[in-house]
Order: sequence, then structure tokens, then C-alpha cells
Amino acid sequence: MLWTIAVILVILWLLGMVSFHVLGAYVHLLLLLAIIVVLIRIIQGRNPI
Repeated sequence: MLWTIAVILVILWLLGMVSFHVLGAYVHLLLLLAIIVVLIRIIQGRNPI
């Protein structure tokens, strides 16, 4: 589930950087939050998937 969200955010981020310059910043922040959540789960020893 978490990987699915991360993939969707990457796609939205790429679309935002290409076509929606203003919205790209918000999608980039969401992508950054998703990466932080995955890293925290890995550090805590939980399965990140």
C-alpha cells in the first residue's frame, strides 16, 4: 500500500514538474513525506511494504 502511494506521488510529481509548476511544489512535499515515512518504517525494523 505504501509503495503504491509512493509510485502515485512520483507520477504526480513528474507531471507537476512538467505541466503544473505551482502544484509541483505541493506534490514534491507529499513525495518527500512519503519517503520519510518509508525510511522511518525501515529504521524501526518494520516491513516497509
